[in-house]
Amino acid sequence: PVVASFSILADLVKQVGGDRVAVESLVKAGGDTHVFQPGPAQVRQLSSASLVVVNGLGFEGWMPRLIGSSGYKGPVVEAARGLQAMKATDDHHHHGDDADEDDHDHEGPHGHDHDHDGPHGHHHHHHGGLDPHAWQDALNVRHYVANIAEGLCQAAPADCGGFRERARAYDQKLLALDQEIHQAVDVTPTDRRRVMVSHAAFGYYGRAYHITFMAPVGVSTEEEPSASVVANLIRQARQQNVQAFFFENNSDPRLLKRMASELKNVTIGELYADSLSPANGPAADYLSMMRYNTRVITQALSKK
Repeated sequence: PVVASFSILADLVKQVGGDRVAVESLVKAGGDTHVFQPGPAQVRQLSSASLVVVNGLGFEGWMPRLIGSSGYKGPVVEAARGLQAMKATDDHHHHGDDADEDDHDHEGPHGHDHDHDGPHGHHHHHHGGLDPHAWQDALNVRHYVANIAEGLCQAAPADCGGFRERARAYDQKLLALDQEIHQAVDVTPTDRRRVMVSHAAFGYYGRAYHITFMAPVGVSTEEEPSASVVANLIRQARQQNVQAFFFENNSDPRLLKRMASELKNVTIGELYADSLSPANGPAADYLSMMRYNTRVITQALSKK
């Protein structure tokens, strides 16, 4: 029995664990991990787990309390451990191209520096100044999978060979996915690659695949944007001719729809940021989610 903090991680654990794991997700598909309030049901889930898998990077601010109250004493895998986290910036006004002036030093053991274009909203005290949405870059998920395989090997050493083999096979799929996204985005004209989203969940996607994402709120969905931030973004969207507005499947679309109504010829759509879709939806697992988001974004950006 493995408990994952949210649906995207639960899928990755299933991919590596195969039939040797029974995975439960604390935050269900469609839920919002940022504002999740665990209750007695989650305490029960944890108390019967052999392994707990969390994202880390401050994403699950409620997790330490939950682990404490459940009495869970087993291992906790931090899936994002070892990857190069982006800083969440404190600045709403350097969106889009201006963001290049913000110098982000990405810390991390791997030292390869990405230049990224795009805002990452402002950080929230839960996040310790880092953007936790690292799974939005397919290559980062290679770290997730390696860390999950290692955790599963510790929890069930007899099955370790199978875990490692499935992790290797999935790693190949992630490399292919990364190429696929690059190819899809590369045919989109550079000057059109500007997208408005409801919160700054796509910083890693923007950095990896060279799309500028603007957002009225920062990396956490808990914040309410001020009227001046919204007005500022509408003005920028006009200046930069932003044609695509996307709300996330677990967010309230009203703000974005109101912003979009002030502009002409805008595509409004839905993306999956922090959560998978239900099993019968278009983003029932991680690979499908990334393909779906990429397809929706590139279609909107290629519209004349």
